[in-house]
Amino acid sequence: MRLKSFFPAFFLLLLVFSPNFVRAQAVPSGYGKTFSVTAGAMGSVFQPDYKGGGVPGKSSKALFGPGAYVDLRFSRWLGVEAEGRWLRFNQYGNIHQDNYLLGYWLPVDQFRFAGFTPYVKVLAGYGKMNFEFNQAHGRFANLAYGGGLDYRRGESRFVLRPFDFEYQQWPNWLGTSLHPWGFSAGIGYRIWGR
Repeated sequence: MRLKSFFPAFFLLLLVFSPNFVRAQAVPSGYGKTFSVTAGAMGSVFQPDYKGGGVPGKSSKALFGPGAYVDLRFSRWLGVEAEGRWLRFNQYGNIHQDNYLLGYWLPVDQFRFAGFTPYVKVLAGYGKMNFEFNQAHGRFANLAYGGGLDYRRGESRFVLRPFDFEYQQWPNWLGTSLHPWGFSAGIGYRIWGR
């Protein structure tokens, strides 16, 4: 199995079966009402999966840029994340990518340790890309699978996101697919909730 098909299948299986692991357990009262809103900023480094000249493939340069995210948590098993990312630095030939994504975000509280909470996410939206020397630009469907860690000390409203990984699929891009991937880190502020 190719690595590009492994990531989407792995995260889909994790999301489908993770609620079944704890179905027989009683839910502690502390998890009853967990609505919260967290907004944050991040910095990202991504491999754009575009060589240039209309050819998908590993690029010789990674793209860097800022981003922002908002996490809405409705219950223990239901969360939504919206994120935007603007990969505008370290361009080669004016090539850059932007992402606008929204989807399912699941903090995995049962694996929380020392203030760190792992999470997984599956997002959909669109990506924008500018091609060499501003010859063309386009908007493409975008699916993203990922996960990472959030760190929160005690009852602090600040949430550190030291690690976030994302693997994306841009299907039907000029008859093929792009598969950008990258890492982000950032900090958020819990606006509402505990």
